[in-house]
Amino acid sequence: MSSAGLPQGTVPKLERPGPLRERVYEALLELITTRALRPGQHLVESELAGHLGVSRQPVREALQRLNTEGWVDLRPAQGAFVHEPAEEEADQLLSVRTLLEAEAARLAAAHSGRPGIEALEELCARGEQAVADDDVDLAVATNAAFHAKVMELAGNVVLSELAAQVDRRVRWYYTPVARQRGTQSWIEHRELIAAIASRDERRATEVMRAHTEHTRQTYHLREQS
Repeated sequence: MSSAGLPQGTVPKLERPGPLRERVYEALLELITTRALRPGQHLVESELAGHLGVSRQPVREALQRLNTEGWVDLRPAQGAFVHEPAEEEADQLLSVRTLLEAEAARLAAAHSGRPGIEALEELCARGEQAVADDDVDLAVATNAAFHAKVMELAGNVVLSELAAQVDRRVRWYYTPVARQRGTQSWIEHRELIAAIASRDERRATEVMRAHTEHTRQTYHLREQS
């Protein structure tokens, strides 16, 4: 089982001022979400502390919190490991994501004005360029930003709060299939923009539901590709 093993220079050392415990937690969560730390990877406190430029204590506290939240598994006499999600676990979360995002798309179609549409078009162009450049990290980040913008345009605070709870999990599951989804994902985003711009609530709902379902299905088929 491999350990932390992050390439030198990939993780910036954290500044001392500020809530160090929280910053270590956020740094480790980001590394897990982007799969710089891979599912099943052994997390060695001393190695992580060295990469982040901190003592082992805030790393230990961060790992305990990540364990509580389901990102890390603490195994007796073995240590900490990045959680490996079961297929059913991923399926349940991505199914909930479909419900939330389909409703967000409907509301965005009902409420969005020209500035919102232009913001979506700008993000879509950025994502298309990331795919063309084979920049997976940027494609994943831009995909997340696009969906967050749709959620923002929906204008429902409670819906946004619920979506925020699953956002990082969605990124985690999307990252390994981002290249496979590639151009098609952004074609679907263009279709969604068109539906929102025409204020077609039903079409926007259908496009978003199909779009998120494609991602869910692709995730389950990833090992066969």
